[in-house]
Amino acid sequence: MAGTVPPERRMVNDIAVAFQHLPEQEAAEAVARHIRSFWDPRMRARLAEFVAAGAEGFNPVALAAARLVTPPDAAAVG
Repeated sequence: MAGTVPPERRMVNDIAVAFQHLPEQEAAEAVARHIRSFWDPRMRARLAEFVAAGAEGFNPVALAAARLVTPPDAAAVG
């Protein structure tokens, strides 16, 4: 479906908004903790794919968090 926001991108942006009361680095770390705790490996892999593809449409805190949980070479795997 054209124009549909992938669920992982929508969710990480929503989670980032929930932590917007914190300073940016603390918020990114809190979002990253949430992802590590509650997202399954497939969701984290899709998030890594979006980041590797340019990270268009990510909230800055969401993007920082995604980079904390995404290994630098994750796009090369697979």
